[in-house]
Amino acid sequence: MTAAVEFTLPAVNVEEKLFQNRYRIDTGRPHIKVHNADTCTTCELKPCTVCCPAGCWRAEADGKIELVVDGCLECGTCRLVCDEDNVDWNYPRGGFGILFKFG
Repeated sequence: MTAAVEFTLPAVNVEEKLFQNRYRIDTGRPHIKVHNADTCTTCELKPCTVCCPAGCWRAEADGKIELVVDGCLECGTCRLVCDEDNVDWNYPRGGFGILFKFG
């Protein structure tokens, strides 16, 4: 007979981990742009607002999308989930963007 071993995983607070990252903002040169804002307004699912791990994309009450790139994790998820191919995504210029504390 073998005894059952019970493991408990430590609680992870994602916001706390994200808070420890640092950002060098390239003011006036966002690395993410929306090609056509009207396309986002007519998009029904708005997957960018759900899939962005940093919460950079938010749907407003009038259906428009608000994009704040300052806290972007540079994962590119928004570009991949946009069914309309309406996201122009590039890495920030050298020396700018996110500085990960853990990795």
